[in-house]
Amino acid sequence: MRNVTIWSEEFGAETDTPILLIMGSMSQGILWPDEFVGRLAAGGRRVIRYDHRDTGRSGTVDFATDPYTWDDIKNDVYRVLAAHGLDSAHLVGHSAGGLLSQLIAVEAPERVRSLTVIASSPLGRGEGQVLLRALTGQPQPKGSLPEPEQEFVEFLRALMAAPPARDRPALIDSMIAEQRVLHGTGLPFDEDAARRLQERVYSRARDLSAASNHRLAAGVSPDFEPVDALHRVKAPTLVIEGSHEPVKPGHGALIAEQIPGARLMTVAGMGHTLPLETHQELADAILTHTAE
Repeated sequence: MRNVTIWSEEFGAETDTPILLIMGSMSQGILWPDEFVGRLAAGGRRVIRYDHRDTGRSGTVDFATDPYTWDDIKNDVYRVLAAHGLDSAHLVGHSAGGLLSQLIAVEAPERVRSLTVIASSPLGRGEGQVLLRALTGQPQPKGSLPEPEQEFVEFLRALMAAPPARDRPALIDSMIAEQRVLHGTGLPFDEDAARRLQERVYSRARDLSAASNHRLAAGVSPDFEPVDALHRVKAPTLVIEGSHEPVKPGHGALIAEQIPGARLMTVAGMGHTLPLETHQELADAILTHTAE
């Protein structure tokens, strides 16, 4: 496995308290909205966001000849920190980025000044298997994580059954449809804003299809997440979940239960995305949590 180029950018003064934003699987860094990032920077934070490998402006690979694992994706976090001259930072992770952040807090506590986990699942609980069983109609074993909302499951089933979109308009329409489902039902969906975002995602990607390599990486690294490890997290932890989370409903409370001293925050109306209406509340909470 070779290292690939990772694109990143930062906002705020170099002397400000650093926050590293880690987005979810198959997602570009710009899914951390500019307005939200700006609020953090205006609050005196040095904010860094980046594109995962095989997304956006970061390097892409031929997975068949140069496979990698989710451990490699996790190690890219350390590479980004080093590239910005940082030994440690406040980590803020969304969805699978929250899993990466949890793992780093377990294995390298000296690198994590504080931990904020948004719309994520507890480390080592097999969230991917829960989704797979829901998609295939298999029963969930006792003690499994709560299933995704049925609307999200049905959307994924339809998406997998449909022929892949080929041209730009069809692809962007499909991306907007996915964003609508992820948004949830608690707040109005701004389709114009969604289209602007997905047009930008499309235009920035070196190879939009390369993001699916993250799924392949999950297949070759089934033991990526250690079990029963969250009690080892030492960093002050804030767990954030939307009241209308369609993908991982109730998972935030389970994270907070397992991390000593963690605080759970519920954002009214929020689903699995970060819409404009939530930016002030989220930024204020993170600024307070990362105050040094």
